[in-house]
Amino acid sequence: MKKAFLLLAVAIIGLTSCKKDHDHLQARIFKGPVSQFQDGHAWTWYQVDGKNKPLRLGATIDAKAMSSLDTGGMEMPDHEDMLSILFPVQAKDTVPFIHFGLDWNPHGHEPAGIYDKPHFDFHFYMISEEYRESIPTYETAQEKFDNFPDAAYMPQNYIAIPGGVPQMGAHWVDVTSPELNGQLFTQTFLMGSYDGRVIFYEPMITRAFILSHDSYERAVPKPAKVQKNGYYPTKMRLERAADGSVNIILEAFEYRTQS
Repeated sequence: MKKAFLLLAVAIIGLTSCKKDHDHLQARIFKGPVSQFQDGHAWTWYQVDGKNKPLRLGATIDAKAMSSLDTGGMEMPDHEDMLSILFPVQAKDTVPFIHFGLDWNPHGHEPAGIYDKPHFDFHFYMISEEYRESIPTYETAQEKFDNFPDAAYMPQNYIAIPGGVPQMGAHWVDVTSPELNGQLFTQTFLMGSYDGRVIFYEPMITRAFILSHDSYERAVPKPAKVQKNGYYPTKMRLERAADGSVNIILEAFEYRTQS
């Protein structure tokens, strides 16, 4: 009897494992719009499992784009260094992210001495392109930039950088990040807000770090509360393929309820 019970238990475990494997075997990837970037292309994509639950949300920069990045010399750049791409429609109303902002900064940006290394800003926006483009300068809408979400909607140790950026919003940094404590900037994770709303997640990664890593994974900072129901990522992954293309990915999603 005991032996039969053990065999049954093993069979159940095996069936459960097979079911999970089957769900992943049925995983599908939906490709978003393809846009020219530098001398190559970039696009978004969304992967779901067999039950249509999100597995990964990401963007790809192909090898031609990565090998032709503007250096920001004295001449005017030949390419568009900022790009906005919608995520696939299949992601709508499942994950909170609507479009992707790809920004290449050949000389970095302020503050000087910290983020002035050649790097990418990868914005995962939770607002429409139209709304983002309507965000004015800080001087003309200070009250909206300074209307911060409740602290519970931002991860612990995050503070807002004074001011704001048009067509982006206010940026928030983790005060415990290495680059803010005397170490070299390689990669970090910012958040964004505007007029009381959390509006973007932003991995920010140097070109040197990308080219020196075939793969890199880190936790996505988690706030105590969220403003919208949906699946939220708990991990960020960087993957550099053998052909030189680069993927920036949010993954390991968990469902959260607004509060």
